[in-house]
Amino acid sequence: MRVLVTGAYGFIGAHIVAALSAADHEVICVVRDARIDSRFPGLRAIACDMARDIHSADWTSRLDGIQAVVNCAGILRERGADTFAAVHEQAPLALFHASQQMGVQRVIQISALGNAIDDEFIASKHRCDEALAALDLDWLVLRPSLVYSARGSYGGTSLLRGLAALPGFVPLPGRGEQQVQPIEAEDVGAAVVAALARSQCAREVIELIGPEVMTLRDYLFAWRRWLGFGPARTLTVPATLVRMASAIGERLGNGPMGQTMTRMLERGNVGAPDAAMRLHQSLGLTPRPLLRALDETPSHVQDRWHARLYFWLPALRVLIALLWVGSGVVGWLASRTAVMALAADTPLSANASFMLARLTGTADLLLGVLCLSRWRPRLVLTLMLLMLLGYTLGIGILWPAHWLDPFGGLLKNLPLIAALAILLATDERR
Repeated sequence: MRVLVTGAYGFIGAHIVAALSAADHEVICVVRDARIDSRFPGLRAIACDMARDIHSADWTSRLDGIQAVVNCAGILRERGADTFAAVHEQAPLALFHASQQMGVQRVIQISALGNAIDDEFIASKHRCDEALAALDLDWLVLRPSLVYSARGSYGGTSLLRGLAALPGFVPLPGRGEQQVQPIEAEDVGAAVVAALARSQCAREVIELIGPEVMTLRDYLFAWRRWLGFGPARTLTVPATLVRMASAIGERLGNGPMGQTMTRMLERGNVGAPDAAMRLHQSLGLTPRPLLRALDETPSHVQDRWHARLYFWLPALRVLIALLWVGSGVVGWLASRTAVMALAADTPLSANASFMLARLTGTADLLLGVLCLSRWRPRLVLTLMLLMLLGYTLGIGILWPAHWLDPFGGLLKNLPLIAALAILLATDERR
């Protein structure tokens, strides 16, 4: 079957694409820039923008020869044109209307498990589900609970791994008694494959949940054990502080720490009492329990690196950015007399030294602010690295005596170069 998948390179989408490919379906990946993902080199990719492709005419040409559609596109927070209304409602509904026009009967919507009153993320997903149900289509809505994989993580699952890996303690909101019903990403992919094979399973909403209800505390300690870290104490974090941190993350960050995830965890993320039975009856699927899935997929050193670096890498980025901002401020506040004194043993004139201090100060300040704001991070980090290499090589070659500075002014650039290289190497989000 030829299947079009939106959001194909996301955490859930990639697992669905892999499962469909393994089942010998022909998958067309619909992604933002039509980039061919190295994980799926043989698959065709076409470009779309879920923030702007909100009319059925935007989708009809993409549906030529398509037999089924799986919509995995989604965002956890709004940024610019990427709004819940556009990405979760308008664009998917345009796709669904185009599917109806083009005779694509089988449509599978990957929604979200939860209560619509908790957050606009869930509410917008559910409004789209309801609008899809009114169309003359062979539709199916799948609402997964907390999705995890022992073979990788992204977003909220990475955050929870990072919390589980903190040295000596595991922070818990309240007592960590919030309930979750985690399901493997691989089982989500298997559910989509089963749904395409079972035409009789249609026009219903199915909750994708794991076989067991766990507390958040048990979930985190299961991951800590899997990662191979020793026993740890629990640190109770008052709900007020959790909400404050999520509000700050919502406004200033771009990671998973935000109000959506906090509200979902506060209420709990579990299915209806008969959800597991319905999942087995409708799709013939019995997901593995978390502990069994972890036991059958041992962790590796790379998993421990990722979990332990989860909080250190953003901290390193902030510290590097503040160093650049501080350097820029010093470059602008330094007086002409101070600059002339520093440049006394160089061939540069006083005016040239002063102008160079102002120019490099401006560049440092600009790059530091852009690094803090995460504007085009790879470009900014590359420019910072090039500037640092330029400083080090230029000064080190023209004035080699600076290598012997008792305060190690030039030598300190070497670990900074390594730190920037590490940030560049770990900047990839998927």
